[in-house]
Amino acid sequence: MNEIIKQDGFPYSFNPKACDTCAGNCCIGESGYIWINKTEQEDLAKLLNIEVDELVHKFLRKVGYKYTINEKRLAENNYACVFFDLGKRQCSVYEARPKQCRTFPFWDYFKTRINEVKEECPAIKDI
Repeated sequence: MNEIIKQDGFPYSFNPKACDTCAGNCCIGESGYIWINKTEQEDLAKLLNIEVDELVHKFLRKVGYKYTINEKRLAENNYACVFFDLGKRQCSVYEARPKQCRTFPFWDYFKTRINEVKEECPAIKDI
């Protein structure tokens, strides 16, 4: 995947090749939510070769009526997705990652916080 990705409504592009030089900034940082729907849970459970109930019990937590992937605490105010491999500095379930992860950095949140996403992600380039 060597092509630059652009998304309508965003004043920046994303170069996936730059992920090779990143420490996983999109998977590490302040605590937050990594939302995962039922279909994504099924896909992830299949990849992990476990039942959905086991996935929910071991790796997810319910917030309101939705589920989020658990995080592991690295230090004060510093967390990582439970599926982020700290040794390899990459996602261990990349093929079945949720839509939220697949659509980064093109989140509505960043449309008005361009400097924030640029600081977080070395793959962001102005158009």
